[in-house]
Amino acid sequence: MKNLLPLGLLVVAQSLLAADDARIAIGKEMTFDRAKGNCLACHRIDDGELPGTLGPPLLAMKVRFPDRAALKQQVCDATIRQPDSRMPPFCRHGILTGEEVDLIVDYLYTL
Repeated sequence: MKNLLPLGLLVVAQSLLAADDARIAIGKEMTFDRAKGNCLACHRIDDGELPGTLGPPLLAMKVRFPDRAALKQQVCDATIRQPDSRMPPFCRHGILTGEEVDLIVDYLYTL
């Protein structure tokens, strides 16, 4: 029984990592989806096709936004921080839900 504990913890850790990987994959899909995040319309993302140049490139996101809540707010409604922002207020306009933004932020934090 004593030897099974580390194995059990390993299985739990692997399950959590798989769940995180799935969330990141869904978030990436939403980020690139023209009907949802559509981030590539304005931003460059390393593996994105046909990126825009209106917004800053999306890289080093954990460094640029160490506070996850601040990045979520920026995606939800950039006009809160910058009233003249050209970035659509995704949550206010009902384009994205809070959960969808969480998935996008999960992906952005990998950049």
